[in-house]
Amino acid sequence: MNFIGGVRSGFFLGLYAGGPAAIWSSYIISMIFMFITAAVLAEICSALPLSGSIYIWSAESAGPKYARFFGFIVAWWSTTAWMTFAAGNCQTTANYIVSQLAVWEVDFPGGIGYDNVKWRALIWAVSEGILLVAIAINYLPPRWYSAVFRISIAIYAIDFLLSVIWLPIGVSRTYGFRSAKDVFTLTYNGTGAPAGWNWMLSFLFTAGTMIGFDASGHIAEETKNASVVAGRGIITSVVATGVLGFATTILFLFCTPDLDTLFALGAPQPFVQIYALALGRGGSIVMTVIASVGLILSTSVAIVAASRLIFAVARDGVLPMSSWIGKVDAAKQPRNAVTVMFVFGAALLCTILPSQVAFTSLISAGGIPTTAAYGLIALLRLTMTPNDFKGSHFYLGRWRKPFYVATVLFNAIVFAVQISPFVFPTDAETFNFSCVILGAVTVFGILSWYFIPEEKWLRREQVLQQLRVADEPLDGAGSGSYESASVVETQEASTSKRDD
Repeated sequence: MNFIGGVRSGFFLGLYAGGPAAIWSSYIISMIFMFITAAVLAEICSALPLSGSIYIWSAESAGPKYARFFGFIVAWWSTTAWMTFAAGNCQTTANYIVSQLAVWEVDFPGGIGYDNVKWRALIWAVSEGILLVAIAINYLPPRWYSAVFRISIAIYAIDFLLSVIWLPIGVSRTYGFRSAKDVFTLTYNGTGAPAGWNWMLSFLFTAGTMIGFDASGHIAEETKNASVVAGRGIITSVVATGVLGFATTILFLFCTPDLDTLFALGAPQPFVQIYALALGRGGSIVMTVIASVGLILSTSVAIVAASRLIFAVARDGVLPMSSWIGKVDAAKQPRNAVTVMFVFGAALLCTILPSQVAFTSLISAGGIPTTAAYGLIALLRLTMTPNDFKGSHFYLGRWRKPFYVATVLFNAIVFAVQISPFVFPTDAETFNFSCVILGAVTVFGILSWYFIPEEKWLRREQVLQQLRVADEPLDGAGSGSYESASVVETQEASTSKRDD
């Protein structure tokens, strides 16, 4: 996960909501509970390493009686979340690029701001171009694409090292570091919310930087020794993102100017101007290029995970045009699902043109279904299947129920924060419509469950067979024999129609 890009994208949300003191303290809390959430998901991922991942986990966690109902709902939630994420990431990248106009002091017609339709048109055009590049990378042959993963990691590492080494040197020679007192005790209320809730809104940033660590589960069917590797990927992803993201956050708290200067910056991505203040215009260009390339590659990598999820949902007959979306090409790649990602993302980006508020609401609805799914899986495991999935390599044993409770409570808090308005008092321009969007998506899921016959998807006997496989104890034959039983049988049981 692009930890440093995630930190920069939401850093100023955290400063508005609570200030530096809220950021670092909320980040520690988020790390602890996100690690617990990852352990809960790794447990069930190891038992059911399937491309449908999170909606399959929800269905099986609910047990035979309610499996189809929750499976349909989470299928719609998860596809909405991942498809909107790609579009949102493209706009985030566009913000980096166009922010150089503020550094170069370009007099843009109508001014730099989302209240200017010409500015929104520029953001839209750049975002669409970035989406096209990210999607095009996904059409590369699988062998070539493995290099994209490695290059992405290299870009994140370079970005992090330059921020750790070059940025502090530049800050020391220009506007100077913030004091430890400012970093660890200074509070701020830029949202207008009551003090307590203003502080809670900082979780939009701290938890938001780690959401999405379930991605390795989406490509489990293309992963060797998936019952071990996919679950381990969930855990290592969130730990690495959390620890490195926290280190980056503390670094930025010391290296950014005082809050009055920060909030006076006029660029869509203020870090571009911060780099210009600390490193000069040339340094700002270097850091902007690295950040933008990193975000494009992380968007492409996210599309890999999202396309596998969409493919699996379509393969199981849940989505419209499922027979076409659920096909793979000669290289066994879900190319049609990638194309769907492009069409959906391109259409979603068009909402920037009439209203930035509409686009922001759609994008904020992207993270909410994922948070809801994390909490729902834990709730279903706690109440419906607390003693199942003992065949998992990451079985939680006696810790499972405390972990389920902690996951439910924390993700419920994050969910409440995500659907809350960010600016108070709230009016039509600042209302967070994401709760309305989530409600509509949930209705689509319920209607799909009601109208799609049981013989088309997740028949009762399939659910029971998957539960039996997931509960098989690990024997002395090692992961290879377990992999054969788990992946092959659950894949055969997951659908009545399958393209190999």
